[in-house]
Amino acid sequence: MKSFFRFAVLALVLVIVAMVSGLTAMRFAIHGQEVAVPALVGLTPGDAERSVSGLGLQMFIERQYYSPQVPEGKIMSQLPLPGTKVRRGWQVRVAQSLGPTRVTIPDVTGESEHAAELNIRRRGLDVASMAQVEAPEIPADQVMAQSPTANATQLVAPKISLLVAEAAPPQAFVMPSFVGQPLGSVSRTLQDAGFRLGGVSVASIVEAPEPGTPGQTGVATPPAPPVQPSPASIIVSQFPAAGQKVVAGTAVSFVVR
Repeated sequence: MKSFFRFAVLALVLVIVAMVSGLTAMRFAIHGQEVAVPALVGLTPGDAERSVSGLGLQMFIERQYYSPQVPEGKIMSQLPLPGTKVRRGWQVRVAQSLGPTRVTIPDVTGESEHAAELNIRRRGLDVASMAQVEAPEIPADQVMAQSPTANATQLVAPKISLLVAEAAPPQAFVMPSFVGQPLGSVSRTLQDAGFRLGGVSVASIVEAPEPGTPGQTGVATPPAPPVQPSPASIIVSQFPAAGQKVVAGTAVSFVVR
């Protein structure tokens, strides 16, 4: 019995030792993959790339800013900060200095969106963002405002944001019913309201022969000539149907009799 007890205690001790050894090895394996982020501020992109790649890290130039203090082309900020412990393969994001401002911000207000973008890019600048707003009194696609303003000197980034006029959406209406009304008066109403008259067709009417009518001996009766719509024709159906939402300029078609 004592031998069995000693054997059980020894087995338990061995299991505990194995677990502690495994956890220790895992901890060393995990922390063995960590490195400290080097200081990159003040380096050129090439030197910074070599510095991080030697540690198994990656570098990405996220943004560029004007700076009278940091020489052009040098790294001016970084994330994560120097000394931060990260895993191998981590990406270090940096901002690069463009040096002092040497570009003149053009005045693109009043130009079209396309012309303004060409004017900006021709000067080595970029469009940061472009917002649109409805402005009925200003032609659509025209630049209403910009930031920074023209000839600004205190620039942070080589980008310009634009505010562009947007065409107002066409006014929506609910289609009324024209059934039972003369085609002529309805046509004038549509034109006055800004709509167009679409196709007009005449409803086909099949007349059954009266009983006892002479001549019904199997001889085909020649078809009657087609009836042409006139202003006095009465509307029997329409498209779009009454109650549907339509916009100005929509063509409305009718069937008349």
